[in-house]
Amino acid sequence: MKLRFVRRAVDDVAAIADYVRERNPGAALRVRTAIYDALADLLVFPHAGRRQSEEGIRKFVTPRFGYLIYYAVDEEAGEIVVLAVKHPAQRRAFDDV
Repeated sequence: MKLRFVRRAVDDVAAIADYVRERNPGAALRVRTAIYDALADLLVFPHAGRRQSEEGIRKFVTPRFGYLIYYAVDEEAGEIVVLAVKHPAQRRAFDDV
């Protein structure tokens, strides 16, 4: 498996990093690392996330900081497609089943 980010997810991670960096520069790297560590976990366990109401979409919560990673598993392409990354206080990108 490999990771592929859609543009929205790239923008989400950049916005999270900018937001945290403005408020606590020392925490920005820790937050980014927590997100990427969670993505590494998904490479090993791609179906670990909770199913969402939209078919094929899953949500994985980062163990540290609780960010929500929305993704789809494309078995045929051997990819985890990262669709969105959100802070839990933000409006959800997809709904839980």
